[in-house]
Amino acid sequence: MAAEWDSGGEAGPTGEWPPATASPVKGKEALPEESDAGVSVSGSSEAKVDDGNIQEAESSLREGLSLNYEEARALLGRLEYQRGNVEAALRVFDGIDLQAAIQRFQPSLSEKPLSKRNNKLRSDSCNSGSQHAASLVLEAIYLKSMSLQKLGKAMEAAKQCKSVLDAVESIFQCGIPGVMVEQKLQETVSKSVELLPELWKQAGAYQEALASYRRALLSQWNLDDECCTRIQKRFAVFLLYGGVEASPPSLASQTEGSFVPRNNLEEAILLLMILLKKWFLGKTHWDPSVMEHLTFALSLCGQTSVLAKHLEEVLPGIYPRTERWYSLALCYFAASHNEAALNLLKKSLNKNESPNDIMALLLAAKICSSSYLLASEGVDYARRAIEDAESSDGHLKSVALHFLGSCLAKKSRVASSDHQRSLLQTEALKSLNEAVSLDCHNPELIYDMGIEYAEQRNLHAALKCAKEFIDATGGSVSKGWRLLSLVLSAQQRYSEAEVVTNAALDETAKWEQGPLLRIRAKLKVAQSLPMEAVEAYRTLLALVQAQRKAYGSIKNSAEEDEDKVSEFEVWQGLANLYSSLSYWRDAEICLQKAKALKAYSATTLHAEGNIHEMREKIQDALAAYFNALSTEVEHVPSKVSIGALLAKKGPKYLPVARCFLSDALRLEPTNRMAWYYLGKVHKHDGRQADAADCFQAASMLEDSDPVESFRSL
Repeated sequence: MAAEWDSGGEAGPTGEWPPATASPVKGKEALPEESDAGVSVSGSSEAKVDDGNIQEAESSLREGLSLNYEEARALLGRLEYQRGNVEAALRVFDGIDLQAAIQRFQPSLSEKPLSKRNNKLRSDSCNSGSQHAASLVLEAIYLKSMSLQKLGKAMEAAKQCKSVLDAVESIFQCGIPGVMVEQKLQETVSKSVELLPELWKQAGAYQEALASYRRALLSQWNLDDECCTRIQKRFAVFLLYGGVEASPPSLASQTEGSFVPRNNLEEAILLLMILLKKWFLGKTHWDPSVMEHLTFALSLCGQTSVLAKHLEEVLPGIYPRTERWYSLALCYFAASHNEAALNLLKKSLNKNESPNDIMALLLAAKICSSSYLLASEGVDYARRAIEDAESSDGHLKSVALHFLGSCLAKKSRVASSDHQRSLLQTEALKSLNEAVSLDCHNPELIYDMGIEYAEQRNLHAALKCAKEFIDATGGSVSKGWRLLSLVLSAQQRYSEAEVVTNAALDETAKWEQGPLLRIRAKLKVAQSLPMEAVEAYRTLLALVQAQRKAYGSIKNSAEEDEDKVSEFEVWQGLANLYSSLSYWRDAEICLQKAKALKAYSATTLHAEGNIHEMREKIQDALAAYFNALSTEVEHVPSKVSIGALLAKKGPKYLPVARCFLSDALRLEPTNRMAWYYLGKVHKHDGRQADAADCFQAASMLEDSDPVESFRSL
């Protein structure tokens, strides 16, 4: 019968039985006549596909195994279904009493074999006959479910299919054994298990579908690897894209110490990882869609480093190596492992691989645009991408010009001369403006151009870009509000900046308010409202500590980068505020709190030096500043403070002070305190014209100095 099931067509969710033209059933006639009608048609050519079924029935009768009412109807109904006479088959199947059949099958199938050999052989013979009879009846109910599905009655079909599985569980109360089970019975069970969730979905009963998937995977159905794989994949897809929130598995199905998924995403990822493991063990064939679904799921929860591990485990030959390198680079870049990502892209862009892959070039340029040290390399990648996109895609050319402008802007900040810096800044703005001309509705492009205008103190243009970004995003992205607030503060419009910040707080989710609260605290300081600033810092501290308790100590790097306010920063800000008010004890307590979170920090050491300097402990202050430079070689505030202190020590220290201050301005040309102290050095050294230029620069920068550096955005 198993061979006839396979060759005669599969009654699965996607299979169709071979159609025939004639039907032996005319309404509901007596069963002997139905059987005779089936036998009489077996001789005709059009019913040739059913000869095996009729011969099987005749053989059973010759061997003395008489068919009862349910079995006969099951056999005849199957003949009708195979002919394509769905309604006729359904009329036949309606007469089958499944519960009565279960009661007959249950004792013989569930009883244990006796110990003696003869009794054991006799028991096995009876068990085989009972399994054959059970197979006929259960197959009939399964085909009845398929018939209802074809007639568009999905809910009724699902109920009938569920009754098949309920019957199997009633008959085999300890689960279907792996041996001594008739193949046809096992096939019926496997097909029913696979069909039931699909029927529930068609009927719109999604919670029942979820329960059926879990029942299929957690109960003992003795499914083969391929069937189980199909069910697991369909379940994972349903969890990811079905739009139905699944409750956690019941406690009865949970094993002590095992991982229990808390939501749809975790359960889908678990299923997809099991499918990958099956492929690694050779239990199933490779299915690229499994990796695609896993990529989507892990990207949603920010676990791209886990995805990279699975991509690395895929055997060579499945993916072209340049494609694998690019996918891995995307994963590492999303996980903030920029160095590893860039190394993979360099391999892919090698002249012997894919040197003109525009997507790899763009990703490499984007990675380089985030680092001063890689900016020159990023300029080369961006220009190559522009050449490749020149005649093919205006959008990609706009993206390449965007990254070129960002890389040039980063490169200008480490330029060795003012002239070179000015040229690079001009070229950066030119590239960004050209990118905007190609894609004028790109909010990120408008935002980056606003940042560049703000860095160059073109505050009017920066203000316009900030407003355009907020309009383009509908005010839903907090960094646009922060840019607008900082630009207003640079224009000395503190009250307006505070109004903008408060409006942004109303529009921003609680967990994302950290950077805005920090700006509000600094606006209070700029308006000489120290106690209100302290209160703002306390609010920020409460938020940050609540976030830490909610998320725990383990957070991925992407979350750390996105949440730019840390508890360390808050304590540091409070220490600076208290020291400016000469509340030394409070300042020292805050510094100790900051040190407990980050033992070796240039910012903390610099704040400690400030306290010593205000207390006129000059040697201790210098020691703290030099320790800060030892921790972070390019820490600009420490360079400025050292230069300022050395300038006060006398003429012989002026060259050293000038060196520190010039180096600080090389790293941060808009640092007004560096210009101010450099002017004092020139004045003490007798260079009045240079001093005047420096004082003028400091004065201009003071009039356009934001409460927080634009580089913090």
